[in-house]
Amino acid sequence: MTETESGARGARLIHNEATTEIPVHLLFRDDPDPVPVPMSPVVVGTGTGSTGAGRPAARRMPPRAPARPVPSVDPEIGERPGRVLPGAVGVFGGAVGAAGAAASLGWAGALPRIMTEIAGLPGYEGVGLGPVQWAAVAGSGALALFGFGGLARGRTGRAWVLTLFGRYRGSVRRAGLMWVNPLFLRRRVDVRLRHWRSEPMPAVDANGVALRVVVLVVWRIKDTAKATLGVEDHEEYLRACVEADMARVLSQLPADAFHEDAPTLRNAEAVGGLLTRRLAADAEPVGIEVFSAQPTRIEYAPEVAAAMQRRRIAALDAQHRDSVLTSVVDSVEDTVTRLTTRGLVELDDYERKALVKDLTVAFYTGRGE
Repeated sequence: MTETESGARGARLIHNEATTEIPVHLLFRDDPDPVPVPMSPVVVGTGTGSTGAGRPAARRMPPRAPARPVPSVDPEIGERPGRVLPGAVGVFGGAVGAAGAAASLGWAGALPRIMTEIAGLPGYEGVGLGPVQWAAVAGSGALALFGFGGLARGRTGRAWVLTLFGRYRGSVRRAGLMWVNPLFLRRRVDVRLRHWRSEPMPAVDANGVALRVVVLVVWRIKDTAKATLGVEDHEEYLRACVEADMARVLSQLPADAFHEDAPTLRNAEAVGGLLTRRLAADAEPVGIEVFSAQPTRIEYAPEVAAAMQRRRIAALDAQHRDSVLTSVVDSVEDTVTRLTTRGLVELDDYERKALVKDLTVAFYTGRGE
């Protein structure tokens, strides 16, 4: 055997009439979930020539649905500590500014007489409000406004999101009295652990049966910057994600399996776990941390509730009858076997059938009662 023939045999390729080479190992793969690649129609010829006689119909691989894009926000938006000072600094600055403004007015002799009398100051005519006096009063007043205007009270479980002319400047999670730049726009955000119980929302199961579902979601804000600046309304966004993910999860299983032992939506642990994972993945890009999303009630819609209830009762009755009949048949078989094995009775076919019939009626009647 020549090297050319050996190489040709080692390649093991099937040549079709569309001049497409298909490796044999690709035809017999055991991959459970192959990823289809968009391909042109592949036609495997039968070797009958260029006329195409005997050629099977072309087959096109079904395209896979594109993956859902992951939501994202501006990568520059991310929570970071904001610059604040202790509240004592603001109080001190405001007091100094107020004292300076009063002193400047007293220097100019512009303080009201009642204030000088209350303060016990001697009468002073002053030098008048000149440019220097006006500058001193303005500077002291600005210092007082800047000092007192920046005072803020932080609360446990609340945070401030600070922006300056539309630009994010940091977040503050401190509690107590603090001083924040008065030029910053402050947005209060609740960062406590919260829960939301939905109203009955419409959905369908795997069989297309209309349902009404109530979901309890436990969540909190993990990134205040993304939750405030990355989305218009983070609570409304979370509600929309709950409704969308709930529809996706509930459409994978039937609400009830009447005549077979199969997974259903009554398995609250499995359904809640899947819903929690999907909701957490959708809410994470906007700074929301989801701890639990559990359906608290799954019931049929009013328009189909009566029919499905009758079907459920019929299925339960059929299961009960089947279990009773199986038990009766086993009891009859055991009784007949014992009687004949121990030689207590000798029965021909007719007598055996009659005995089985009588025992079945007796046992079934007793079980039914």
